[in-house]
Amino acid sequence: MKIHEYQAKAILARHGVPVPRGEVTFAAADAVDIAKRLGTGVVVVKAQIHAGGRGKGGGVKLARSPQDAEKLARAMIGMTLITHQTGPEGRVVGRVLIEAGLQMQRELYLSIVLDRAAGRPVIMASAAGGMDIEEVAEKSPEKIVRVHVSPVVVIVPFEARQL
Repeated sequence: MKIHEYQAKAILARHGVPVPRGEVTFAAADAVDIAKRLGTGVVVVKAQIHAGGRGKGGGVKLARSPQDAEKLARAMIGMTLITHQTGPEGRVVGRVLIEAGLQMQRELYLSIVLDRAAGRPVIMASAAGGMDIEEVAEKSPEKIVRVHVSPVVVIVPFEARQL
């Protein structure tokens, strides 16, 4: 199952994990109202496709005004975003996440993916950040903790402590 960033953040928020405020839209004109509701001055406009590397591909941009958010959303919605994970054909952006701009103090990485070789989910976590996680995996793989979990039990406390 693949889910978008905004869907993952909604799940995390329901379970008490703090996430930045934001709203998804399929229409660029809505970006102005969303940016105004967020009230942070700076917002981040993020293309929502099922692929990593969106920022490096031009799918994550800072908007310094509600009008700028609309302009960026208009440019992103409908564009074909090409990243290292999409291949040369890219993916068409159908929606964007407009998110409150925050001063980042630290960036973490967390994912759950299916390890096909093991036939089980693996949770991967790293305190070495998220945006350049592929580079971390290549140059410092020891900085990424991997914990295989049971697809039936999901995660148990001793596995969580490893992360």
